[in-house]
Amino acid sequence: MKPLVGVHASIAGGIDRAIGRGEALGCTALQIFTKNASQWAAKPLDEKRAAAFRAAWRDSSIVTVHAHDSYLINLAAPDEQKWRRSIAAFADELRRCHSLGVPGLVMHPGAHLGQGEQAGLQRIAEAFRQILAEAPPDVRILLETTAGMGSHLGWRFEHLAEIMDQVPGHDFGVCFDTCHVFAAGYDLSTPEGYDRTMTEFDRLVGCDRIVLFHANDSKKECGSRVDRHEHVGRGCIGEIGFACLMRDARFAGVPKILETPPGEDNCEDRRNLALLRKLAEVAG
Repeated sequence: MKPLVGVHASIAGGIDRAIGRGEALGCTALQIFTKNASQWAAKPLDEKRAAAFRAAWRDSSIVTVHAHDSYLINLAAPDEQKWRRSIAAFADELRRCHSLGVPGLVMHPGAHLGQGEQAGLQRIAEAFRQILAEAPPDVRILLETTAGMGSHLGWRFEHLAEIMDQVPGHDFGVCFDTCHVFAAGYDLSTPEGYDRTMTEFDRLVGCDRIVLFHANDSKKECGSRVDRHEHVGRGCIGEIGFACLMRDARFAGVPKILETPPGEDNCEDRRNLALLRKLAEVAG
């Protein structure tokens, strides 16, 4: 099976143009924003543009596309106005995914900003209950593992499990970011560390919930709780860790997406994608 690997593609000039950018790199998987990720407001998604995206995807070699939500959204926000605004923005992003035919929306669970982990997790769960009451049923929410910088939640596998337990009406998936998990204190750099980490994740959350990987190496050491992405094989996880991932039969059909600087003329993206494919081949 050809590995499902790809990049986070720019939507500059029109969301449908992301497909062509991915194809030019030989991607079989893609991640996009559905709008400007640094702004709250966005024009409604034009149906003509959405149809153009669906047609471009249908006619391409891209197998899977997932979306990532805005960086402004914080479903754990203690401030009521910010929380309400985040709920509305996330609900809108789910609707945009529905229009595009994108089956999953990646999101960082949120930051408690001093109110404490338990209060933050409860805030997130209540936000999801409100959002899901009117959400399109064909878009799955993918909770992303985080590095645990500041007051961000989702750096412990238990956080993800608790959110899922508090919102049993939705079949949450997980976006497993290798850099974030490693920085949070779960080793992925050796076969033994990788196996321990995946065993723990399976026990607490379930490996069958992993819908997407962010294949990022880490500039910082294990347990640093500092989120600094590095190119595959050049960071503290190293090629051995990524070989473990690429050869893990459980995840053969799960897309691996790069979130590292593309480099001049996308040279770094091409190198990283080629290395992931090579590591999968070496594993046989």
